[in-house]
Amino acid sequence: MASFRSLLRQVLHLEESPQRTALAFAVGAAIAFCPLYGFHMVLVGICSWAFRLNFVALLAGAFINNPWTLVPVLGATYWIGAVILGRSDRPSFDWNDLGFRAIYEQVMPYAVPFAVGGMVLSLVAAIVSYPLALYFITKHRQQASARQAEPLPPADPLR
Repeated sequence: MASFRSLLRQVLHLEESPQRTALAFAVGAAIAFCPLYGFHMVLVGICSWAFRLNFVALLAGAFINNPWTLVPVLGATYWIGAVILGRSDRPSFDWNDLGFRAIYEQVMPYAVPFAVGGMVLSLVAAIVSYPLALYFITKHRQQASARQAEPLPPADPLR
């Protein structure tokens, strides 16, 4: 599996416009916060195919949500949804009964705030990540073209 840094390097060297690459990254960031956990990679594939967006840029955006950020993202998702819906209860979980029906009954009361929070965070992630990605991609490409345009040093006359 490629590291996030190597995926980011691949994204910055694409031949498509910075706007289109930033759009693909922003859609990936929206997918990262989408409450459809377990389907993020499927959504990346569908968006890449349906909208002809760059798969690598979408994947890089979706990797915002990864094993290291999962718990804070889940907490923020529920909290934002609960605030929007005016709920003040905190999720609790009974670890004594881990049957499918018991887990279902314990999780379902929190599904609506979680879905609302996920949709809000998806929208915010897309709105914030597009201009940031566009700025960094444009800046990187300008620096890369400036490095290529630098003149070569003169040949050493003593050789």
